[in-house]
Amino acid sequence: MNQRQSLAGEGEADTVRPRRLGKNGDGAERHEAIHRSISDAIIEHRLRPGARLREDALAEVFGISRTGIRKILQRLALEQLVTLTPRRGASVTRPTADEAKDVFDARQMIECGLMPEVARRITADDVHELRDMAKREREALRSGEQSKAIKLSAAFHERLAQLSGNATLAAFVGQLCSRSSLILAVYGNAGHLGCESHDHDDLIGYLEAHNGERAQAFMSRHLKAIEASLSIIEEEAEAPDLHQIFGA
Repeated sequence: MNQRQSLAGEGEADTVRPRRLGKNGDGAERHEAIHRSISDAIIEHRLRPGARLREDALAEVFGISRTGIRKILQRLALEQLVTLTPRRGASVTRPTADEAKDVFDARQMIECGLMPEVARRITADDVHELRDMAKREREALRSGEQSKAIKLSAAFHERLAQLSGNATLAAFVGQLCSRSSLILAVYGNAGHLGCESHDHDDLIGYLEAHNGERAQAFMSRHLKAIEASLSIIEEEAEAPDLHQIFGA
């Protein structure tokens, strides 16, 4: 190999080197993992409503730049899990009774309205998938994993909306379910999601039978039962120990 070939080879090697992450490990995958960690801590009530989320403290805990943390907090604010206040910064959203009612009213209008289309489009494979999701939710509740059960229930409802074929409404249902998860984590009853453990299986039965009218009526009762189970009591804001929460 002559010198020109050698230099060309070195140049080619340079072009396939992995892209370096930004300052302090910033990068899309890292940001996604941190977003998931913070959102899980909120849903699991390790970060309680009203808790302040200081950018500098989070940047230190996760070892990324404050700019990166700011982007993640902005995304969480769009999902309404975090509230951004001028001169005060970020804090975990504290749902009020009125907000909880608004969320469940919106779910009533959208999710119930989607049931006839879901019943029309649903397949045997979809039914199998939904039954597996409902089973894992029941198992989580029996094991006392309340936060896991809440997230599985939200995923079940979001998947139902996706089966309608309307991607825009399904995405909105996903946002509503995120907010509902926070409301349930904060104001729900331990060991119970506000509905019977077999509710999702019963709903699947109506959908499998392609009975959209019954599925719609059942979904309405199901959501009303969850809302009625909430016990909304205001709590004082606290300063969380971020190192302890995120295991840093």
